[in-house]
Formats: sequence, C-alpha cells, structure tokens
Amino acid sequence: MVNLFFLLSFHKKQMKMIKLVIFDLDGTLLNTISDLAGSTNYALKQCGFPEHETDAYNYFVGNGINKLFERALPESECTPENIGRMRGFFLEHYTQNNTCLTVPYPGISELLRELQHKGIALAVASNKYQEGTEKLVRYYFKDIVFSAVLGQREGIPVKPDPVIVKEILQVNGVSVNEALYIGDSGVDMQTAAAATVTSVGVTWGFRTREELVENGACYVVDSPAEILELSGRL
Repeated sequence: MVNLFFLLSFHKKQMKMIKLVIFDLDGTLLNTISDLAGSTNYALKQCGFPEHETDAYNYFVGNGINKLFERALPESECTPENIGRMRGFFLEHYTQNNTCLTVPYPGISELLRELQHKGIALAVASNKYQEGTEKLVRYYFKDIVFSAVLGQREGIPVKPDPVIVKEILQVNGVSVNEALYIGDSGVDMQTAAAATVTSVGVTWGFRTREELVENGACYVVDSPAEILELSGRL
C-alpha cells in the first residue's frame, strides 16, 4: 500500500507558489491596435506610401516599432532611411494620440486588482518603446503598483530575447518557477520559453490560438478570470 503521507508531501513539493505575473502590454493588457494603425498610417501618408486597413496591423505589431515600419512599408521601399523617416512621423503622432481609441480588455483591470490584493507582484514586459509603455501603463492602470514596467530600450534586445524577463525576475528576487508570463503572440511564448518561465497565451489579443499553441504555450486562456484561477492552483 502506498503511504498517503508520502503522496501528500510529494504533491505539495510539485505545486508552484506564484509570486510574480509578468504581462505583455499590446494585445494582452490593452487593445492598442487602432491607435497603432492610425499613427502608422499617418506616417506612411506623410512619407508618400500606401496605408493599410486596421486589421492588417494585427500581424505587423509585436516586434518593436522598427519591425512594424518594415512590415508596413512596401518591400521595395524598406530602407533604413525610410524607416527613420517613418519613426519620426510616427512618434510625433502616436505621442499625442495613443489614448484616443486604446482600451483595457474586459476584465483586465479587475484581474490586476485581484492579483495585487493577493500579494502577487505585477510587471510589464513590452516591445513597445519605453516612454510609450510607461505612459500607457500610468494612464490606464493608475491604481495598480507594478514592480517593473520595461519596454524597448536602446542597447537592450527585444523579445523573444529573454533578457527583459530575466531583468524583471532579478528585480523581484523571484525564481523562474515562481513566475508566469502572459502574452498574446508567438513572440511572447518564445520569450517565456527562452527565459524558462511558465507561459500563458491569451486568445483575446492580436494573434490566434493556433499561433500560441504552435509556439509552445504552456497554457491558453480565453478570459482574464482564467488567469486568476491558474495563478492560484499552480
């Protein structure tokens, strides 16, 4: 007969205590696609290039703004000079208009408050440029305390390089077994895998469930409430 005490002790050792939840920003916490599309189309128009439908931007974003411009520009016009011109027009426009149509996804604010109430540390790891990341987090989540809000910074590789996640783990003094990484794209799932952190893919963002699964999501959820449940039972 198997010793019941041994089984309970073994199960307890296998359970994780989640101390930190790291979120992607665009497509995970905030639906930013309309404002991103509007500012990119503005930059394209100023540079004399054709614009795109908003839905196309679901597959342009996710790897930082320079990659966004590469994908939005005509292939024959994708030069460092044009990317630089696009960046100037984009930043000017987006800085003034990045809260016009952007909204938190339903249930996100409640999720963040509940995780915070439970004593779980919260952080943001984004490929959006640092100033824009900080501004949006401050604007939409005024009552939430984040231990770290990190975006794209000069000299720091963008996701899926895991450096940004490792930096957040270090700031919080948390091991990889005590953290979750939440995102909406294959890039996010790759980032979590590279950092050896448990990944949770969300289906309400810019990419598909299939992309999340194909890129190794440990879990896939359809609502913020499922993240709260998951954080409590791992």
